Amino acid sequence: MKRRTFIHQSARAGAAFSLLGMAACKDKTKTASPEAEEAAATMAAAPFFKLSLAQWSIHRMIFNEGADPYSFAEKAKAWGFEGLEYVSQLYRGTLEPAGYSPEAMQEFVDKCNAEAEKHGMTNLLIMIDGQGDLATSDEAARIAAVANHHKWVDAAAAMGCHSIRVNLAGSNDPEAWVPNSVDGLTRLATYAADKNINILVENHGGLSSNAQMLASVMAQVGMDNCGTLPDFGNFCIRRNDPADYGSGCAEMYDIYQGVTELMPYAKAVSAKSHDFDAEGNEAQIDYVRMMQIVKDAGYTGFVGVEYEGNTLGEEAGIIATRDLLLKAAAAMT
Repeated sequence: MKRRTFIHQSARAGAAFSLLGMAACKDKTKTASPEAEEAAATMAAAPFFKLSLAQWSIHRMIFNEGADPYSFAEKAKAWGFEGLEYVSQLYRGTLEPAGYSPEAMQEFVDKCNAEAEKHGMTNLLIMIDGQGDLATSDEAARIAAVANHHKWVDAAAAMGCHSIRVNLAGSNDPEAWVPNSVDGLTRLATYAADKNINILVENHGGLSSNAQMLASVMAQVGMDNCGTLPDFGNFCIRRNDPADYGSGCAEMYDIYQGVTELMPYAKAVSAKSHDFDAEGNEAQIDYVRMMQIVKDAGYTGFVGVEYEGNTLGEEAGIIATRDLLLKAAAAMT
């Protein structure tokens, strides 16, 4: 799929300008200095990407506070985003009891489309979880997992999305994981090709967070509609206690090397964030360095904000990440 090019640059430039603030003189009657004018021009320049919001950024609002998942488009619009990245499990409460029936899936599609249209938003992708392991060594289970993803491919196509994001779990043995992944992805991407939908793999724990191995899988699949969704923060290959997500990481892949290796296959990008310092920078991720990697790869599509921190509320964390992306873009070469 070809990269999406920028539209409405003047509108986004104005949004970037307002989000990052204006360089202003103390005395409004005086002419701005050349330095201030240059700073304002840099901040007002449209970034090389468009902003989307990953719905997981509001999962606490939905699970803990009872927010309607179908309010996603309205919230994202209010916070200054253009694109929507849906998360399947946030709709499980209604879809699972209905057995993911065609009628239930159609209702999901219709509601999402209506809300996106109402708020002038663009549906981009659906992140799929809990539909089976695409990299399991059990061939029958792998084929069943592929079939379970078909309904989400169909939903994405009906919503005008370009992709679904899948996980590559099912084996911790590299010698088995690679061929299993190639087989599962090839089967699913073959089905999705007729629907004009991409199958994207996120580095999402386990061997999928070994970027070199995941890039090798992409090369072996070799299909135009099979690619990656590099996430800035998901590079823990093995945790101290696999059953306890909070136990800490025992084996970590270099995040900058990982994104560099995955970008040649990227059709979406996830800007993960957790905590911020006093200057508004992500505490563990150098966003300027990371976004330079993204830019140098020739990527000009959407970059999705995915806030997962605990120190800020979800809205504040989303806005902090949005602003950091725009600040990083202004600081880049």
